[in-house]
Amino acid sequence: MAKLTFSLCFIGFFLCLIMCTNSVQGKTWCVAQSQATEPKLQQVLDYLCGQLDCKEIQPGGSCFNPNTVRNHASYAIDLNFQINGVCDISYATPAVTDPSFGTCVYP
Repeated sequence: MAKLTFSLCFIGFFLCLIMCTNSVQGKTWCVAQSQATEPKLQQVLDYLCGQLDCKEIQPGGSCFNPNTVRNHASYAIDLNFQINGVCDISYATPAVTDPSFGTCVYP
C-alpha cells in the first residue's frame, strides 16, 4: 500500500510539474525580418495601421523615433502579433528578446 501511495504521489507531482511548466510561457514578440525589403515593410505597415491603433509610431508617439519604416513596421507587426497572434514569417520573425528601447515599449 505504501508503494502504491508513493507511486500515485510521484505521478501526481510529475503531472502537476508538466501542467505548470506548459502554462508558464515566456514573453514573445514578432518583429520585421532583417532581410525584408523596405517596400514590403511599408505595405505591411500601411495595412496593419489601417486595422490597428498605431498612435505610438505617429509623430509625438513614444515609438516614433527612430523614424524608419523598419522600426515602425516592427512595432505594428508586434502589435498585430500581441492582439491577433499572427506572426507572418514571410516578412516577420519571432523574437524572445524585448525589442523595446528608450521610451518605446512594445506591447
